[in-house]
Amino acid sequence: MADLTEGTDRPTNDRMLTLDRLRHLIAEGSVDTVVMAFTDMQGRLQGKRLHAAYFLDVALSAGTEGCNYLLAVDVDMNTVDGYAITSWEKGYGDMEFVPDWGTLRLLTHLPATAMVQCDLAWPDHTPVLQDPRTILKTQLARCREQGWEALAGTELEFISFDTTYEQAWSSGYRDLVPSNQYNIDYSILGTTRVEPLLRAIRNHMYAAGLDVEGAKGECNLGQHEIGFLYAEALTSADNHAVYKNAAKEIAAQQGKAITFMAKYDQREGSSCHIHLSLRGTDGSLVFWDEEKGERSALYDHFVAGVLATAADFTLLYAPNINSYKRYADGSFAPTTIGWGLDNRTCAVRLVGRGPSARMENRLPGADVNPYLALAAMIAGGLHGIEQELPLEDELVGNAYASDHPHVPRTLAAARERFATSEVVRSALGGDVVDHYVNMADVELAAYGAAVTDWELRRGFERL
Repeated sequence: MADLTEGTDRPTNDRMLTLDRLRHLIAEGSVDTVVMAFTDMQGRLQGKRLHAAYFLDVALSAGTEGCNYLLAVDVDMNTVDGYAITSWEKGYGDMEFVPDWGTLRLLTHLPATAMVQCDLAWPDHTPVLQDPRTILKTQLARCREQGWEALAGTELEFISFDTTYEQAWSSGYRDLVPSNQYNIDYSILGTTRVEPLLRAIRNHMYAAGLDVEGAKGECNLGQHEIGFLYAEALTSADNHAVYKNAAKEIAAQQGKAITFMAKYDQREGSSCHIHLSLRGTDGSLVFWDEEKGERSALYDHFVAGVLATAADFTLLYAPNINSYKRYADGSFAPTTIGWGLDNRTCAVRLVGRGPSARMENRLPGADVNPYLALAAMIAGGLHGIEQELPLEDELVGNAYASDHPHVPRTLAAARERFATSEVVRSALGGDVVDHYVNMADVELAAYGAAVTDWELRRGFERL
C-alpha cells in the first residue's frame, strides 16, 4: 500500500479537516468513527465505518479494501454478468480505497463522525479506470494540459414525504404523504412547513464544508431544492455525493423520506441542472472576451461540442429507465437539443456575463451520477474546442415546439448512441465505455423482465 498520508494539507476552507486536526479530535474524544467512502456507478456512497483508533493505528499505514464487485452490481447490489473487471471466474477480489485528504470533513448530523472520500485502485496501486471519480479526474487532467480548470455547480432537487423510509417500503411506495400538498415554487409559507428538515440539511452541510446558498420550493408536491456555491468541478461532485447521502440520513432522523428519482409521479420530475465554465489555471477568464464584452470563441466551441455530443452522452446524463420519463413537453425538462440565452425550454441555457458567464446543462435529472455527467460535459466541450465546431444559431422561443433533434427517448436509445459513438470511446476509453454499456444492459434486462403495477391494473381483470 502506498503512503496514504501523502498530500494531507489541502483543505478547501476552514471547515474542512486536515489529518493533523483529525488526529487531535480523535485524541480528545470528539471523533470516534471515520468513514472511508467512494462513489459507485449509481452515484451512491459506499465504504466502511472504521473505529478511530483503528483508523490511526492501522488503516493510515495499511489502508483498507473493498470487494471489486462494488463497481459491478445493479441498484439492488446483485452480482451480474458482463463486466470485464470482475466475475465469479475471477473470484471477486479487492480494490484499494485511496483517500483524497482534501475531502476530509466532519459529519455533524452523525455522532463523533468524520469522513474522507476515496479513489479506487487495484492491488498493484494502478487506478480503477471505471471508477466514476477517476473518470472525471481524467477529463479534468485534459483541461489542465490546456491550462484550464473547470468550475461547476449542481442544482439537485428532491421530493420530501412525511413518511418514513420503512413505511414507504412496506406500503410498496403507494399513498405516500408529501410534505406539501400544493405547488410551493418559491413559496416562503410552503418551505416554512418543511423548514425543520431544510434547515438541518443546510446547517449540517455547511458544517461539513459545503458552501450553502439557500433553499427554495419547487413545483411538485413536497419538492424542494437546496443550492450550493459553485466550486472546482471535482469538489462540486464530491460535495454533491456527500449532500445527497446526508440529506437522506437527516430526513430519516426526522421520520421523513426523500427521493431523488428523476420522475416520481405524473407531475414535474426532479432535475439536476449542472452549471459549468472554464477558467485559466491562473484564474483568467476563458469563456468571456473582456475587450469585446461578449462570449469568447472558445466558449462557443465548447457549447457546440456539448450540443454535438449530447445524444451520445445522454446515458451519463440519464442513467436509469426512470430518467427518460422526465423528458416531457412543457415540464421544464428538455426534449430537444439546442441552446438559448436564459431560455429554460432549451437543453443548454447560457447565462451570465464576464466572470459569471457559464452554460447550464438541463438534461441531467436528480438521479444522475455527478462525476459521470461532469466528465461527459467536459469531454463533449473539449471535442468542440479541438474540432473548432461552430455554434449553431440560438434557439429563440419555445424549444418544445422546435424542429431540433430530440433527446433520446429511452435508455435503450441512449445506450446505443453511447456504445457506438467514436467521440465517446475516444474521450473515455474502451474499457470505460464497455463497462457503462453493460450497466445499461443490466438495467434494460431487469426492466424487461419486470411485471409493473401499470400492467396489473390494465390487464388483471380486463384482458
